[in-house]
Amino acid sequence: MARGSLTDQLIAKLRGDLEELASGARSEHLNDNGRKKLVKEISQAAERLNVLLADLDPVKRPNSIFDPGNPRTIGYFIAIALTAQPRRKLGSLTRQYRSGIYALYYNGDFELYRPIRRSETPIYVGQAAPGSENARTSIEQGLRLAARLNEHRKTIEHASSTLRINDFEYRSLVVQTGWETGAEDYLIRLFRPIWNKETKIIQGFGKHGDNPTTRKNKVSTWDVLHQGRSAAGAGINPAQKTRKEIAAGLDRHFTKTKSFKTIDQLFENFVDGLTQ
Repeated sequence: MARGSLTDQLIAKLRGDLEELASGARSEHLNDNGRKKLVKEISQAAERLNVLLADLDPVKRPNSIFDPGNPRTIGYFIAIALTAQPRRKLGSLTRQYRSGIYALYYNGDFELYRPIRRSETPIYVGQAAPGSENARTSIEQGLRLAARLNEHRKTIEHASSTLRINDFEYRSLVVQTGWETGAEDYLIRLFRPIWNKETKIIQGFGKHGDNPTTRKNKVSTWDVLHQGRSAAGAGINPAQKTRKEIAAGLDRHFTKTKSFKTIDQLFENFVDGLTQ
């Protein structure tokens, strides 16, 4: 078959497939969940098409364009700065003026967390924004970061039957007001911390207390594994998942998610992220 004929066939197939996809995607018979699923697939297909475009172009393209002003780029470098900070015991918090981002690390022997214990992969990351968006100094930012870490300390201490506060360390970084969210988003995408709700494995660690007798939500997966919080509703409300289901989810997560055992591995990943 001649090259031109094959090209014409590929073009015709591409146009036909796109028209069929567009027609079906606009169908009124799709429900909200179906549309969300389709949007995700189309986005992934668009990424693959961009890779194909680069392969077909006889002129080499960079994998990315370095943009210092992009919030994701700034989040990237804030994450590097956080990693450069010393790790401290969560049980030895002091009052400090600051807001910003932080990461919690687990060093204990809870078996389900074995793949990340004593590693550079945090079990949870978060941010503590200042009370005022106009705060420019650490004093103006207030005690937000220390207060948030102290909440986490109390939560862990309530679960003393399965967790020990001495097994937890944290890193924190004071961040100029307004840049906390971008940095937190990057950290979640990089580490997929198992206690962050965005990872959808063990949820409920970072929530604030509510009344288990009046709320309608189920007992969180975090409280299924680590009982002790009075607001958890254990024994009152049904659980989101069983321990067996949570363990299976963790096993799948650790199988497909990269874990950083050493600081060298982590910084090597940061450098790789800048390669064009």
